[in-house]
Formats: sequence, C-alpha cells, structure tokens
Amino acid sequence: MTHGIDIPKGKQTVLGLYVTAREAYEMWRADPDKVFILDVRTPEEYGFVGHAEKARNIPLGFVKHRWDDAKNAPVFEPNSRFIESVQQHYKHGDTILVTCRSGGRAAAAVDAMAAIGFRAVYNIVDGMEGDMEKDPSSVFCGQRMKNGWKNAGAPWTYKLNRDLLWLET
Repeated sequence: MTHGIDIPKGKQTVLGLYVTAREAYEMWRADPDKVFILDVRTPEEYGFVGHAEKARNIPLGFVKHRWDDAKNAPVFEPNSRFIESVQQHYKHGDTILVTCRSGGRAAAAVDAMAAIGFRAVYNIVDGMEGDMEKDPSSVFCGQRMKNGWKNAGAPWTYKLNRDLLWLET
C-alpha cells in the first residue's frame, strides 16, 4: 500500500509493510475480526490524546519524569514486557496495524515483532497525530496536522476500554 509515498528512514521496517492512517482504517473496517490495531504509544498518549476505538495499547516504552540533556527530551525507558504482552494478545499469523504518534516508534515495534516471527505487521506511517507541518505560512506550522489517523477523518475516541488498556499488574 502507500503507493507513491517515500517512507522516511526512521519509519522503515524489516518487513517493508506500510499503510497510511486512512488505508489502515479501510483495512480494519473491511475485516474488523481479523485485522487488529496495536497502539504502542504511552498510556498517557493513548488516553489523553485519543486512540482508534478498537486499538489495543501495549506501550513500546514509558516516559520517565527525568530529562535527558543529551537528547533534549524526557528519558524514555523501554517496556521490558512489550514482547511478552504482544505474544499474549496476538498470533504470529494475525494482521496487525501498528500505530504511534507519527510512525517512528511503530517502526521499532514492527521490527521487534518481526524478530520473533510476526510477518503481517504494518507500520501506520503517519500514526495518530501525523507528521509536523513545516510550511511557515501555515497557521499549523510546528503542529502535527498534515496527516495521521485524527486528521484523516478516521474515527477515534478518548473513551477507555479496560480490556484494551495497558495496566500494570
């Protein structure tokens, strides 16, 4: 899919399977019992920014309340239970559409899943919020308004379903 779209290096995966948010929504809508959406953002992003209604949240990592001066960003700690949780909820033959904010963490998640035998795992390359608008003449310059699930007109919600939410055990 994603015909004619040049996939940036940070969003490329070993499987080479890519869809836009709009294409992902159409795939899921055509077969909601066999196509799954996996949201790898933090639980805070999933709950407060919004998510696809049937998306399962298994975070790739967590933001810690510390600052990384070298990266000029909060400390991000990988989720040591990511693979274990993926294997608990999905079979290797499942078709899984992976999303994050804008495609980078989803690519890392797809690669991690491919390493343990998953093969039909797609990166939603524009994620939930999309790519950043860089046109200085746009009122949306600096904001994630170019594409993404929320900007593609695909349905999303803030409502939380306990069965799909990442909860510490």
